[in-house]
Amino acid sequence: MDRALIFDCDGVLADTEPNGHLVAFNQMWRKLSVPWQWSKDQYGEKLKIAGGKERMASLFDDPDFQQRVSVPGSEEERKALVSAWHKEKTALYQQIIFAGQIPARPGIKRIAQEARDAGWKLAVASTSAQAAVESVLRHAVGEELAKEFLVMAGDIAPNKKPAPDIYNLTLERLQLPAYFCVAVEDSRNGMLAAYAADVPVIVTVSEYTTGEDFKEAEFVVDSLGEPGGPQSKVLLNPAGARIAECVKLENLAALVNSSVKA
Repeated sequence: MDRALIFDCDGVLADTEPNGHLVAFNQMWRKLSVPWQWSKDQYGEKLKIAGGKERMASLFDDPDFQQRVSVPGSEEERKALVSAWHKEKTALYQQIIFAGQIPARPGIKRIAQEARDAGWKLAVASTSAQAAVESVLRHAVGEELAKEFLVMAGDIAPNKKPAPDIYNLTLERLQLPAYFCVAVEDSRNGMLAAYAADVPVIVTVSEYTTGEDFKEAEFVVDSLGEPGGPQSKVLLNPAGARIAECVKLENLAALVNSSVKA
């Protein structure tokens, strides 16, 4: 039976939001002489909006931003400006990733390799920019294992999470029914997107998502953990998964088996 393990990128493969994206956004503003910076808390609020372009576009309706920055009048000009900002931000973000400044989260490479060795398909389903996702993936799991992943990212999905679009597209490319897959997410929006596509979801909370509501998840941990390393702390466990020091592939296989039987 073919099965698949589908990862979100930001917050799952690495805790990229505070240590990568926020840093790159603020570097971009400075480089382009835009008199604006996001604080850590402000950016945390912006994360409720899915997509970097969408977060930047929301600034055009911010009175404080309007006082500091000349906002284009037409929608076409606004889109062009956001596109230019995003292109520069993505380049700066990739530099941060290439420099190795953001470590992979515990257990990511381990469980991806275990899944691959067991014949599972591997995928990333993210609405972050394709180039950025590929950079994070290579850094998180290594060049060779990264080649085994289907990467679905960027603007290929008409609607961002919590809409299921990116998951539906991923399932289509994997040629697998949803109940043969398990998603790993870190945010409520991501969890809801996977469930809307009928994919079972486990959650590994990240810095910005620790306070979010994940009661619908199969189980919630602070990380996937490593044998003999950082251990998984179980935060919620509706599925009754037997997790000792770390999340293992058998824990995920149990979710697939349960879904198939249902």
